[in-house]
Amino acid sequence: MRILFVEDEPRLSEALTYILKKNNYGVDTAYDGETGQAMAETGVYDLIILDRMLPRKEGVALLKELRSQGIHTPVLLLTAKDSLQDRIEGLDAGADDYLIKPFSTEELLARLRALGRRPSGQIQDEQLNVAGLILNPLHCELTQGNKTVKLTLKESLLLGLFMRNAGQVITKEQILDRVWGPDTDVETNNVEIYVHYLRKKLNSSNVRIETVRGIGYFLKEELNVP
Repeated sequence: MRILFVEDEPRLSEALTYILKKNNYGVDTAYDGETGQAMAETGVYDLIILDRMLPRKEGVALLKELRSQGIHTPVLLLTAKDSLQDRIEGLDAGADDYLIKPFSTEELLARLRALGRRPSGQIQDEQLNVAGLILNPLHCELTQGNKTVKLTLKESLLLGLFMRNAGQVITKEQILDRVWGPDTDVETNNVEIYVHYLRKKLNSSNVRIETVRGIGYFLKEELNVP
């Protein structure tokens, strides 16, 4: 499981990151709200641990922005604010769980396990549309104009990742984490194979998968210039 940990206290961040990695979680860290939001918007994380009091962008505001964009990654909100109203505000903003500082690492790990048992959300039921290219992730179907083609599960997950992050470069390692899972022993050349499969099924002249050599790929939307 890949976790994004957004926390501005370096000592707490380093300690919890060490503990999470010892418990076989993959962890990326951000130390302010703006950076955390940019990382969360990539869609490559299975779970987000989010502090409320952050520089540059407050945690609840960050969470509301993610939810308004349709990003449903489970969020565990950390805070020293322990009033009932504070808890209600965090949950109403879209948090899936709420943990008051100080807390025990055993309780944190238990809450992460509980969140991890919920449906992962990798196969989401909303249709995605980029420049007339329509993906139905639930049925693994790709529609281009009047033509609909069936995708494999991995092709659907991969294309969905590209479409949700159109224009953003996604590394091969991020693709492996999100499509195959962080504990996979699949090698990066599998990503190249599935990108090749997708390109063969993409007949749209408005959208294509671009390679950034040595890094990864991104979905490019072609603008129709008269």
